[in-house]
Amino acid sequence: MANSYTRVIRDGLWDNNIIFTQMLALCPLMALTSTATNGLGMGLATMLVLILTNAIISMVRNMISPEVRIPVFVLLIAAVVTVVDMVINAWMHELHKVLGLFLPLIVTNCAILGRAESFASRNSVLHSVTDGFSMGLGFTFALTLLGIVREISASGTVFSHASALLGDHFAFLETTLIPHYRGFLLMMLPPGGFLALGFVLAAKRLLSKRRQAVVALQEESIGCH
Repeated sequence: MANSYTRVIRDGLWDNNIIFTQMLALCPLMALTSTATNGLGMGLATMLVLILTNAIISMVRNMISPEVRIPVFVLLIAAVVTVVDMVINAWMHELHKVLGLFLPLIVTNCAILGRAESFASRNSVLHSVTDGFSMGLGFTFALTLLGIVREISASGTVFSHASALLGDHFAFLETTLIPHYRGFLLMMLPPGGFLALGFVLAAKRLLSKRRQAVVALQEESIGCH
């Protein structure tokens, strides 16, 4: 059982990451990662939606006819997204203004419907919640990482305006890494998002190959003994 949960978490964070492996949700990735703060905010909102929808769909999966499961899943996801959108508007209004239309568009995120169909509709509530959390955390990590790369390249800062968008508790994140940096405008624009994603994907592939090589050497060593 422990190995099962470990596998689910590793899939969400690395092996089957929504952005780096499945290449889904690239629209919000390119549009909202001009700063790390925006990426973190969008990632956390999506993670909350993934957790809630996976839990709800897992609980009602035996009550839904297979013929209408997709429309029902979409309706459930839309209801959860609406509630999350209203909560963020009420408690984090500045962030809501920045994320704008992309918050309600979480409904159209293929990754959420995909996890509902491929995982939540076939597994227990606890497994589904774990899957939603790990996939959401991996998605948040991807958006935040891209935001960090682009923000440092563009302005020399990290998590700028975090306290204004996310609340005073996030003020400690605001950092200026390169004082008096004049910036590289391209990284704030969509082409900069594609460049940053390309570099990060290349780094992930190198790390994955290195890990596979290490595992192969360990298995070879064990075989020799």
